[in-house]
Amino acid sequence: MISLFTAEGLAGLVFLFIVAVTIGGALIAVNSIRLPRAITGLAISFVGVAGLYYFLNSPFVAVMEMLIYVGAVCVTIVFAIMLADPGDEQRVGRRSAIGAPVAFGVGALLFWGLALLGINTMWPAAAARVSDGSVKDIGHSLVTTYGMVFELISLVLLLAIIGSLVLARAGRSKS
Repeated sequence: MISLFTAEGLAGLVFLFIVAVTIGGALIAVNSIRLPRAITGLAISFVGVAGLYYFLNSPFVAVMEMLIYVGAVCVTIVFAIMLADPGDEQRVGRRSAIGAPVAFGVGALLFWGLALLGINTMWPAAAARVSDGSVKDIGHSLVTTYGMVFELISLVLLLAIIGSLVLARAGRSKS
């Protein structure tokens, strides 16, 4: 049994806190009626995901998560909101009574499947690689280890910029 006063116990508490921040931010983002609050929840959730990346010994991806998703995507969405026409808010139609249980069931099924996959898979131990944090080492990591991650992050940033331009296309009304 692991005590809370050991390194493993403290690491477990930190992990649970990071997971709680991620899930809490996601719940705020999904359940908010106002768009600025939803974006704040999204930013909180992204900070939690960056903490998970850092916890998984991937500090470079964690920093990129903070810079790109929190710093760029959320700010781009805020700019799109500020540039969009502040017309009448559209009311959401009445929700069906079966939608929430079906969504919960699909989410629980997905969680169960991923949990079984995680438990039954033999995960190889990561090779310990010492990095000095130099520009040369970061450049080498970008080209080799984090190449695909870096490209996916840049693709998401491009999509966020295009989405904000589509939202802001009409601009504010002149009347």
